[in-house]
Amino acid sequence: MLALEPDSPVPLHYQLEQALKDQLESGRWKPGQMIASERELMRAVRVSRATVRQALASLTQQGLLERVHGRGTFVASPRFEQERIRMSERPTYIGIDLGGTKIAGAAVDVASGALSGRRVVATEAHGGPEAVMARMAELVEEVRHAAGLERGEVGGVGLGVPGVTDPAAGLTLFLPNLPTAWRGVPVVATLGRLSGYGVALINDARAFTLAEATVGAGRGARTVVGLTLGTGIGGGIAIEGHLHLGIDGTAGEVGHQTIDPNGPPCGCGNRGCLEAFASGPAITALGVKAVLQGLTTRIGAMVEHDLNRITPETIWQAAEEGDEVAAEILERSGSYLGVGVANLVSILSPDRVVIGGGVARLGERLLEPVRAQVRARCNATPVDRVSVGLAALGPEAGVVGAAIWAAQRLERAA
Repeated sequence: MLALEPDSPVPLHYQLEQALKDQLESGRWKPGQMIASERELMRAVRVSRATVRQALASLTQQGLLERVHGRGTFVASPRFEQERIRMSERPTYIGIDLGGTKIAGAAVDVASGALSGRRVVATEAHGGPEAVMARMAELVEEVRHAAGLERGEVGGVGLGVPGVTDPAAGLTLFLPNLPTAWRGVPVVATLGRLSGYGVALINDARAFTLAEATVGAGRGARTVVGLTLGTGIGGGIAIEGHLHLGIDGTAGEVGHQTIDPNGPPCGCGNRGCLEAFASGPAITALGVKAVLQGLTTRIGAMVEHDLNRITPETIWQAAEEGDEVAAEILERSGSYLGVGVANLVSILSPDRVVIGGGVARLGERLLEPVRAQVRARCNATPVDRVSVGLAALGPEAGVVGAAIWAAQRLERAA
């Protein structure tokens, strides 16, 4: 049964595409078996011919369907079955997500994103890079045992880190949230030696983007832009299920595009970056400023006038309770974020923009102004075919993306 949601912000052709893809992956149709004609699909889901054709064209381009010429009918492609078999035979990869206070790890089925053996340990970053990498190697073994895997069943380890990396050289260049900033640390060689596995290194926001693009909210889309909203704003670009990394893996620093050349200073050394307007600290600063200016708002009372306790969630809660000042803060922050997203849409013309991270919990109060800015500013792009929505994988995206990156990179190198 194909059920679509007409009121959803996700375009109908994307919904139909994903519904058909899910049925293909479940084995509903065998290679060479006819699925339906355009007319039959139009009747079944009550959508236009154009909507059906968009969905079928995308699935055909992905090699999942083949058209029976002259009949308007599509059949499941033998190429898809071959790929499904190949994916099912791939080994499991272990993903590691390094943070300032904790390290998460899990064994990941890279075809589906399913996790097993998930474990979390404290980073204890004060011990320095060597000690932290030793802890990561121990975590890899803990995850393997917890997942019930033999050593030969693990294809390798993917490591996502919060900062600037050189994936090709296997070096961390600058991790600002860790002591010593890990400048020039050979993490791939060191963790490989300590764990006995091949290791692939990636920035954590790129890992998030890859995970969402392949098994998350961007699944099935050709071009996906990811944004992670938290203390800063990170991101990435995925095309046909693979990251576009640019020079030394630096493509995707979406938070450091200039929104206002005369704007506030950013930690990167520039002025007026998107991060300076729409990150968690930037939203919090607007709430603190409103209280200090004596504006009519409940924000101060909600934290007993302890300004250090104000967070984006505090402002969201005030807005939900009818606080007009708080609502305006979120509208303003979302509009700045929307300007940045509109720039990305105009340049990359992605099928989907996926937004995650802690600040994304503000939900539609942030997303509505983002979508409004995209509609208003992207006049040369068919924005009705661009979906802007929330991430689907939650806090596990970093681990999943790191494992998928390892699968792609290590298998390519083999």
